[in-house]
Amino acid sequence: MKRVLLTGASGFVGSHVLRHLLVNTDWDIVCPTTFTHKGLQDRIRVSCDDIEDAYKRVKIIRCDFTSPISSITAREFGKIDYVINVASESHVDRSIEEPSPFIINNVSLICHLLDWARTADIEKFLQISTDEVYGPAPLGYGHREWIDQHLPSNPYSASKSAQEAVAFSYWRTYGVPLAITNTMNIIGETQDTEKFFPMVMKKVINGEKMGIHGNPDTGEIGSRFYLHARNQADALLFTLSQNFPAYGETDMPLKFHIVGEREVDNLEMAQMIAEATGKPLNYEIIDFHSSRPGHDLRYALDGTKIADAGWKAPISLEESINRTVRWTLDHPEWLEM
Repeated sequence: MKRVLLTGASGFVGSHVLRHLLVNTDWDIVCPTTFTHKGLQDRIRVSCDDIEDAYKRVKIIRCDFTSPISSITAREFGKIDYVINVASESHVDRSIEEPSPFIINNVSLICHLLDWARTADIEKFLQISTDEVYGPAPLGYGHREWIDQHLPSNPYSASKSAQEAVAFSYWRTYGVPLAITNTMNIIGETQDTEKFFPMVMKKVINGEKMGIHGNPDTGEIGSRFYLHARNQADALLFTLSQNFPAYGETDMPLKFHIVGEREVDNLEMAQMIAEATGKPLNYEIIDFHSSRPGHDLRYALDGTKIADAGWKAPISLEESINRTVRWTLDHPEWLEM
């Protein structure tokens, strides 16, 4: 049995990772959280409530990684085998509105977490990153692990690129046993309404017009490879089952791209959400750059490496959409956040 330090467990993605670990392992899970960086204790409750021994296996510790981890907090963590670092501020619009605090938050948390990890005798440190570190992807192309350079377009993606660079340096300098995953757009239950999927749902239900980012000159609509948060969690668990090579054994740490099953433009995605909701989509195409500077129309990752290693997403895109809509309609309070 392993003990896992899972950061960001009160966030949208982290809460799905928490549930996936509870269902699919016998591990104990330590969850440091502040409940102030978009985190909600309700997400932990939703993840745990119907699992018999969940509250015996989950330990919540109030801890803010924007400050150094004290020796007292480190003792509270106890012996940790695996670290899954999901925690980060993640909303592009907020990063554009207040870039410095956003970037400083994300860089501070990775530095303080790695400062603790380098002396904590952990077995594996899994850093969760994003497709956006690479910047826009040309049509027909998916960025590849350790081949394509980082060209982030906005403060959020720049902060995630910085996290990867800091983690890489700790792998080389201190021997922190590192792997990095880059993931595309995540959907699922309990997502904040500032994100695309619940925003579409809310506007469809209320009969409001939804703005879809595109290029009015070319007619191109923004596109993504959407995947359910439980698919990402499954891929993270798969990654933890792999060997994490040390510096010297290889020039680069393990890195996987976690990709949705197919590319979907944002208008098609909105139409699929509306269809699952049972109401019509009222939309307009808005200029992607004037409405959101630093926004990229297309992100794409090449998922060949993790597929060749043996991972396959357990939930299809259609089922991901339908189950998220069904659950949210049954729990409409999550659209009122």
